[in-house]
This record gives sequence, structure tokens and C-alpha cells, in this order.
Amino acid sequence: MTTTSAPPAGLTVRPATLGDAEAVCALLNEIDLIEIGRAETELPEVEADLKHPEVELDRDSWLLYDGCRLVGYGLLWDDSGAERIDMDQYVLPDQQAGALHLFDLMEDRAAERAAANGALRAVVHMHLNTTPTVDTEALRARGWRPVRRYNVLTRAVRSADDPVPAPPAGVTLRDCRTEQDRQDAHRLLQESFAGHFDFQPRSYQQWLHDIDGDSVDWSLIWIATLPDLGDVAVLRTRNDRTTMGWAANLGVLSAARSRGLGSYLLRHFFGTFAALGRDRVGLGVDTDNSSGALALYERHGMALDFAVDTWELVRPVR
Repeated sequence: MTTTSAPPAGLTVRPATLGDAEAVCALLNEIDLIEIGRAETELPEVEADLKHPEVELDRDSWLLYDGCRLVGYGLLWDDSGAERIDMDQYVLPDQQAGALHLFDLMEDRAAERAAANGALRAVVHMHLNTTPTVDTEALRARGWRPVRRYNVLTRAVRSADDPVPAPPAGVTLRDCRTEQDRQDAHRLLQESFAGHFDFQPRSYQQWLHDIDGDSVDWSLIWIATLPDLGDVAVLRTRNDRTTMGWAANLGVLSAARSRGLGSYLLRHFFGTFAALGRDRVGLGVDTDNSSGALALYERHGMALDFAVDTWELVRPVR
């Protein structure tokens, strides 16, 4: 790999600020249109990323300009406190030289952050659409490899076809409008996803930052309870996306699986958002998830919209 100390001719790079959120959102939607055919990025998501507690904007963000036009964006953060570092990079397809320059800067910073954690290497992950604007052959030449695939599944919903279901016998469902219920939801998510690929433990306060807790509609997060086991499942949904209602997390504790809770919560998701006037809902799923989540969602009529790969780079630290 050749590290370039300066950007290609005509391009400039600077860190992002919170005031750049609208420009970044516009760029990401321009890339969305190229990759999936529609604008999918919402301004609050970009603002939450820029406010991420593990991001130092001066050193962990990059804006790439061609003259006065924003053509690329990078963000890096460290949720692990160890070797695992995460990053996002978005660049327009005619700016591959600038993309490689951003990779130089971002990979160096990832190694620096891993070294500060006392790690001997940086294991860097990045999510890319399966048909991205980034040159994947150039990525492979740098040592990046795809290691996991996530499918975004969607489904049409209608109140006439998708009524809010009654809970199965013995199951109770409550939302998370109280502080204690919010803490319970966090605990259930941590426990139910602990064995999943790329899981990073998060404290309650870190989780609130991750989901931008100040703007969350807590009435759309539910906890399911069984009389013999107590709280056993959680469903976190969002109604702040323009294109569809979204299920961000659906987790069931291992002791309560195979009792129909996942199916019930999924139908509750469909029915609730149909009643809210939505005609389309979606979620993301790890295609290698050992819990059978992908098959569950497909049995309930969800179908592939687009897919995203996790790419990994393993790099020694200096």
C-alpha cells in the first residue's frame, strides 16, 4: 500500500463539524440513489453519527471536496476499546483517487486508535452496499475482505391484512415509557445479541448515545414477558424514516426461543405500523444468524430489498 500525504490534485480534505450534517446527508442520499435507486438517509441519523461519543470529529471525520463540491465523507469510531475499530466511507463513483486517499488517512487513524487501546493490531470493519460506489478491487488490493452479509428485507403492510395481534397465552407486552423499562430494554438487547457476530457490549449510557435517546419514541419499543421467565424479548422500532417503518432490533433470550415470541413480535410490528398509516416496513438481518431470523422473516412475507457486506481489514499497529 502506498500512503499519500496529500490529496490528489484539485481535491481538499478537512474534518467535519455538526454544522456539516445537512451537506453530508445530501451526499449520502446522492449515493443512495446510485446504489439502491432512492434516497434513504435521514438528517437525524447523520447528526447522531457526528455526535457519537466515541468520535473525535477533529481526528475521526473527513470531508473530501472537489473544488467547492462535497464528493466524499468518512467517519471512524471505536466502540470496543480494543482492536475492533469501525468506519464508514462514502465517495461518488468518479472520485476513486480521492477515495483511496481517504482510505490512507482512515486506515492510519484506525491503527492509531487501536494502538492507544493497547492492541497489537487494528481489526477494522466497514459496511458497503453489495454494488457500491467504491472500487472493491482496489479495496481487495489494500487487504480488505468481505466477511459477512446483511440483507435489508421489506414488506408491504395494510391495516385490513395486518391487524395488531393479541399476545399468545401467558405473554404480556409493555412499552418503554418509564426509565426502568428503558433500562430493561437495554439489558435484554445486550443479553439476546451477546453471541452475535460483531457484537460490542455497550453500557446503558453508551446505548442511549448510540440510538440518540433524546429523540426516541419510547412507545415504539416493547418488552415481552412470560410468567415463568419474566422479561424475555425486546422489539425496538422507529417511525422517523421517510420511506418505511423500521425494526432496528428484535431480540429473544435463548431460554425463551422456539415459543413463538419472534413471530408474535414481528406481527405486532406489522400491525402497529399499518395502524400508524405506514404501507411499508423493513429491517436488516445477518444472513448467517444462527437463530434462524432470516427464515423467520421470510416466512412472514419479508423479501430482499438490497444487501450490505461487512468488509474487514486487519492491520498491525506501529
